[in-house]
Amino acid sequence: MSSNTSYEKELAFQADRRKATTEFIKIISDLWYDKSIEVVLFKNQIIDKNVSDIINLHEYAGEFVQKPISIFDSVEILRAINDIPLPPSKLDIGKLTYEYHSDDNNVYQNVKAFVIDKLKGANNSKEIQPRDVVLYGFGRIGRLLARELMAKTGKGNQLRLRAIVTRGELNADIIEKRATLLQIDSVHGQFMGTVDSDVENKALLINGTTVHLISADQPEEVDYSKYGITDALVIDNTGAFRDKKALGRHLQAKGASHVLLTAPGIGVPNIVHGVNQHEFNPDKTKLYSAASCTTNAITPILKVVDDSLGIKKGHLETIHAYTNDQNLVDNMHKKYRRGRAAALNMVITETGAGKAVSKALPALEGKLTSNAIRVPVPNGSLAILNLEVNNKTSKEAINTIIKKYALEGDLVEQIKYSLSNELVSSDIIGTSAPAIYDSNATIVAPDGKNLVLYVWYDNEYGYSHQVIRLAKYIAKVRRFTYY
Repeated sequence: MSSNTSYEKELAFQADRRKATTEFIKIISDLWYDKSIEVVLFKNQIIDKNVSDIINLHEYAGEFVQKPISIFDSVEILRAINDIPLPPSKLDIGKLTYEYHSDDNNVYQNVKAFVIDKLKGANNSKEIQPRDVVLYGFGRIGRLLARELMAKTGKGNQLRLRAIVTRGELNADIIEKRATLLQIDSVHGQFMGTVDSDVENKALLINGTTVHLISADQPEEVDYSKYGITDALVIDNTGAFRDKKALGRHLQAKGASHVLLTAPGIGVPNIVHGVNQHEFNPDKTKLYSAASCTTNAITPILKVVDDSLGIKKGHLETIHAYTNDQNLVDNMHKKYRRGRAAALNMVITETGAGKAVSKALPALEGKLTSNAIRVPVPNGSLAILNLEVNNKTSKEAINTIIKKYALEGDLVEQIKYSLSNELVSSDIIGTSAPAIYDSNATIVAPDGKNLVLYVWYDNEYGYSHQVIRLAKYIAKVRRFTYY
């Protein structure tokens, strides 16, 4: 075969692949906007992605499972999904395609029969009632939550963002600034939607949907019912109300029924979604904490290691992006070292993540120490887990264990398994999983009982997704899922 003939065939294949990807994108959009069926690819968001993004994600998926994940097979499976009746769902097309390729015994007559069998559990899912959500505080986490809630509103049959509560006057200038901060972000880029100011009604129009702006100094002051808001889940992003008594003040507000704190809580359940949320019933428990970003990053990995090998003891060191808590230039600060210029220094400081883990994993009580180093990057952090385990392992064995948990089971939303030799902090920005396991960086001592594991995390975006996962559990709007 001549080189020109080979080249022409390559061009034809590329054209066919891009054409199939265009159909893939259309079906993804139709499923989401017409049927409230969200499709992901090994946990990666694919709604509103372009052709190149989808092709690259298929390449990653094939490398991840070490089997070809073809866009042509994915399209065929998506057609079958679109042809059968399903309730609002969240489905992983990567997992389905992988399992279809793994059907070596040809159990299924065709793709449709395969899809019907795999998704038969959807028939037992209960109808969900939408829940109103209020964001109390509109800082870094509050704005990311607003972005994600509005981007994934769809037909509005899960969480509905209805209001944002802030302190101080709500004049035209303030409302415009709030809108701009939501629309533009120096770390996370442009919001993939529209944000307009409605000064007259003191609201933001996000993707054409009204979200009320409410000014309040105290949680109990607000009457949400005045805005048509009932049975609301209040997500407190201020960090000002952390213990049970203070957080409970939100429940005195008319129209509020549950509260979720986006910081470690005192005297309330600290939840790492995927690990311990089922220990608390939303019908009985009204106050929750989503713990910290670091706790959400390390707890899933620690659970896997402890369940598989047993953890004897360990130390956690988090290399953390600087936060708004630190000073921009040297100045007075209530804590030592945090007063030094954040963008110029590495700053040793404390973290409670080591102790906080035991609230989700009681078996690790007293086994972990922890510390933190704040570094001059605005986002993207790294946790280093130095662990002594009870049972011997190897680098290949521990990586295989964690890869299995990233592929199937209760922690697939929480753990992303990285194969990259070039992974750096900027690469993980925008990752929805709270823990990105760096498989190539793993170190295992010759005795097989001392491990050093590297876990990256987007301390803003990944954490915000954990908050939303927990919010859906509290609000009882979790859909049928197939991961």
